[in-house]
Amino acid sequence: MGDDRVKNEAMETMSLFQVLPRLVVFDLDYTLWPFYCECRSKRDMPSLYPNAKGIIYALKDKGVDLAIASRSPTPDIANTFLQKLGIKSFFVAQEIFSSWTHKTDHFQKIKQKTGVPYNEMLFFDDEDRNIEAVSKMGVTSILVGNGVNMGALRQGLTEFSQNQSSLEKNKQRWRNFSQKSSSSGTEEQ
Repeated sequence: MGDDRVKNEAMETMSLFQVLPRLVVFDLDYTLWPFYCECRSKRDMPSLYPNAKGIIYALKDKGVDLAIASRSPTPDIANTFLQKLGIKSFFVAQEIFSSWTHKTDHFQKIKQKTGVPYNEMLFFDDEDRNIEAVSKMGVTSILVGNGVNMGALRQGLTEFSQNQSSLEKNKQRWRNFSQKSSSSGTEEQ
């Protein structure tokens, strides 16, 4: 029942935004679920943060693709948990591997697999260093304190929308500049 309530609230929230990300990327440990995979066994039954499943369902229903970027040293356990939770098939890309790159390798692989430009992605993670590194790639990145929740979703969609608006303004400025440059060049001839 809680998942449906969260899903409906997330759908309502998304309807307030003109532009949605093409791809939403989630970290796993302490972002989608409240533990580290490597501290658990495949036999355990995992649980998600209370809002996570409803938000995932809402994004999927709105046609937003989903991906995972996790630096877990135990991808086998992470994959087992995704399967047990019934959400593994929701993700178009699952980059789950140990790395020292603060997830930049993960995002390069996600971009290769999906073809989605970084500036059309939204990313949720619980580690500042990952947020900083991935933000520099052009991805709207949101630091979560207690997992993905409605507040984080609203913040993410707001920042994504603002970033898209800035991009459009810069494109328009460039078009205006290019038109002025090319028309002033033709007038002199």
